[in-house]
Amino acid sequence: MKKVSLLFIFAMFLTFANSFGQARKELNFGLVGINYEIPVHKDITIAPGVGTNFDLDWINLGVKGNYYFDNAFGISDSAWDVYGGLNVGYSIYNGDNDLDNSSDLNLGLQVGGRWFWNDKWGLYLEIAGGNVSGMSPAIGLTVKL
Repeated sequence: MKKVSLLFIFAMFLTFANSFGQARKELNFGLVGINYEIPVHKDITIAPGVGTNFDLDWINLGVKGNYYFDNAFGISDSAWDVYGGLNVGYSIYNGDNDLDNSSDLNLGLQVGGRWFWNDKWGLYLEIAGGNVSGMSPAIGLTVKL
C-alpha cells in the first residue's frame, strides 16, 4: 500500500506541475524523481520537486537550489552543464520494516551534470544526499520548456 501511495504522489506532483508549467525553464525527470528548475539568476536556479530512492523507502518533498559552474569553467556555450547546490525538504519514511527510521526535515547537498544532444533534450546524472534519507544517485532526462 505504501508503494501505491508513492506512485499517487508522483502523479499528483506531475499534474500540479503541468498546470503551472509556463513559468518553468526546465523539467528534469528520471528513475527516482521529478523537479522543475526555475531560473532566478543566469547561474542560479531553484527547483521544487519530489523524489525517492531505488528501494522506494523514502519520499522526499522539497526544493533544490543549484549554482551552474558553466560560466566559471568557460563552457557556457557548450552542450554541457555542471552544477552543485543545497536541498531542503521533508523526507517521509515509506519502508515496510519497523526499523528506527522516521520522517523528518531533510537537509542535503547535490552535485551533477547534464549533456544536451539537441536544443531541447538532455541527459542528467546527479548524486544527492541528505541527513535523513542518505545518499541517492539519479539519472534521467531534461527537457527545456
